[in-house]
Amino acid sequence: MTGVVRVVDAVIVASLGALTLVSSAGAVAVHPVAVLAILAGVVLVTLVFQAADCYQVSVMRTLLPQLTRIMIALSLIFGAFFAAPLLLDYTPALPSDWLGVWFTVTLFALLGMRIGLAFLLRHWTRAGRLEHRAVIVGGGEAAADLIRDIQKQPSYAIRICGIFDDRKNDRSPAIVAGYPKLGSVADLVEFARIAHVDMLIVTIPINAERRLLEFLKQLWVLPVDIRLSAHTASLDFRDRASSFIGGVPFVDVVDKPVADWDAIVKRTLDLLVASAALLLLSPVMLATALAIRLDSPGPILFRQKRYGFNNEVIEVFKFRSMYHHLSDPLAKRVVTKGDSRITRVGRFIRKASIDELPQLFNVLSGELSLVGPRPHAVNAHTNERLWEQVVDGYFARHKVKPGITGWAQVNGWRGEVDTPEKIHKRVEYDIYYIENWSILFDLYIMLRTPFALFNTENAY
Repeated sequence: MTGVVRVVDAVIVASLGALTLVSSAGAVAVHPVAVLAILAGVVLVTLVFQAADCYQVSVMRTLLPQLTRIMIALSLIFGAFFAAPLLLDYTPALPSDWLGVWFTVTLFALLGMRIGLAFLLRHWTRAGRLEHRAVIVGGGEAAADLIRDIQKQPSYAIRICGIFDDRKNDRSPAIVAGYPKLGSVADLVEFARIAHVDMLIVTIPINAERRLLEFLKQLWVLPVDIRLSAHTASLDFRDRASSFIGGVPFVDVVDKPVADWDAIVKRTLDLLVASAALLLLSPVMLATALAIRLDSPGPILFRQKRYGFNNEVIEVFKFRSMYHHLSDPLAKRVVTKGDSRITRVGRFIRKASIDELPQLFNVLSGELSLVGPRPHAVNAHTNERLWEQVVDGYFARHKVKPGITGWAQVNGWRGEVDTPEKIHKRVEYDIYYIENWSILFDLYIMLRTPFALFNTENAY
């Protein structure tokens, strides 16, 4: 939201500057100094509005405070424009009334836009679209103090969904500041997935290290922001590892891996590359579909339930590589070398990873990303043990959308998983990807993927 408003402000300043300049200059050639003034206006509006907190959502929801800031900031900027020629003892050949007209129409345009924005943000806040769904971890008086402090910040949309605490009611009341205790910390993981919680606020004292670490070990697998309440601590938290809700300080323990503009950029890259790939690879996909149809009876596509983002179960598309009557949609039996269930065409397309190409449609639908941890079948197992039982913190790999390719795959960890060590390595590489994600990292993995396909040692 704040990024979009910045762009809109810049467009208003630049476009109205250009329009008023052309209308004021008439047939006279536009002076280069005027063009520089328009560019400087765009830069100054962005910087001064930022310094005046005009891009804080809490301010953008208001009317009088927001409009006052806009008028003062814009007046300062154009005041500098009017004063510059006098201070520099320079008289540019500009239309005499241009700056005044530009200032006037820009001011009214920005005020009108911000009035509409304020009403829109208020509507979205009431509808729950701009609120943070938060859960308090740890009850008692510390949680009650925190809730009261948050409630004193009327311009911050925090919806507290409930409280989770491992302590019994004699030490942690069932109702805290009007909010119920919904269960233990172990219950919180499932609740956070179902309720789509955005933030976990831990009210345990900072010096309770052992208890804090036990909680974080259970909660870090969730794709949410985890904040440690510091409103009662006598420490200086004004650094990069802290944030504030109004005047309430928090220690930033865990951040959602891909959020805000990062999520938009990643999604845009997915749509562009997946669409281009479908066009370029359509002959290969059509030929594969025809070969499957001629090779054995049954559908061309195979659907399998797998874990997606936030542990949600999704249906992933693949080209069918098994005989239809022997297919295993629940992945009860691992595919092994020389597996008799694999068709002749299936053996080839699995070796070349052509069977994964229909997952480009999953990317377009938003269930998958191009790059991310590979989506595993819900019943994936090794030695009769589910993978979440083999690897501690296994579900942390679902903090981002799964991908068609990933850091583990380009490093050779693809194909059969027949030992605990292999799934440990996959998860290790997946967690590394999540913790070090960037768009450049995604592009690097995409570039390495075609070369990684030549390693077919474990692809059956």
